[in-house]
Amino acid sequence: MSRDQVGVLRENVLSDSETALRRPSPKLAEKVANDIEREILAMGWQVGTVVGSEKELLEKHGVSRGILREAIRLVEHHMVATMRRGPGGGLIVTAPDAEVVTGSVAMFLESRQVTPPIIFEARKALELVAVEMTAQRIDETKISQLRDLVRRDESLAEYPQSGLHWHIVVAEMTGNPALALFVTSLVRLTDEAASQFRVSRARSGNPELVHHAHFRITEAIIAGDIGLARHRMLRHLEAVEAFISERWPDQGPWPRGTPSSPPRL
Repeated sequence: MSRDQVGVLRENVLSDSETALRRPSPKLAEKVANDIEREILAMGWQVGTVVGSEKELLEKHGVSRGILREAIRLVEHHMVATMRRGPGGGLIVTAPDAEVVTGSVAMFLESRQVTPPIIFEARKALELVAVEMTAQRIDETKISQLRDLVRRDESLAEYPQSGLHWHIVVAEMTGNPALALFVTSLVRLTDEAASQFRVSRARSGNPELVHHAHFRITEAIIAGDIGLARHRMLRHLEAVEAFISERWPDQGPWPRGTPSSPPRL
């Protein structure tokens, strides 16, 4: 190698090194983001609390401004906090968005090319537990809420949104946020498949049968009859699975559709 070639190589190496030094370290930024998120959890996730100004965070974590800003971008992406500029600003704790989380879970399952039997196997396991727990914890407030949902479910104008929301609310009434989160994700994924049938003008299900099933399950929950509530929920989910499977005979990967409305927790 000639002297000139060595000189060019050295310049390239130095240039690359300078670029690497200027670029925030992903691992360090991730560590700082993780530290900030753990601090917010330790504080009790008080929405609206100012964690610190940029200057205060730089001093606390002892990193460069570039690395801190990359860490803050990660925290914002995780929807844990957001940076507000200007006087009185700083890194402010935000409320987590369950809809985005459930959407991410649904997209992950789609990426794994799940099929109807897999989705409904999970739905049966979770939703049978949900009706059991809700029946055990039913009170006058929940009874009123369930009956109101069933009345809304009877209206064709609110179908299928009201039916989706009924499943989510039953899961929420368990008081178990993890169970509610996963039921919501699976309900959302089921609706995406059903939406393809609605768009393609295939028969989108019988609203009267759906309402009747929800009414009967609701009455069993209110009566505290756990065995009957589980039995009726199982029969209902089997009917929904059969409806989707009949229109999707090859049992290929879950079809990508447009949900009728974003289910919410």
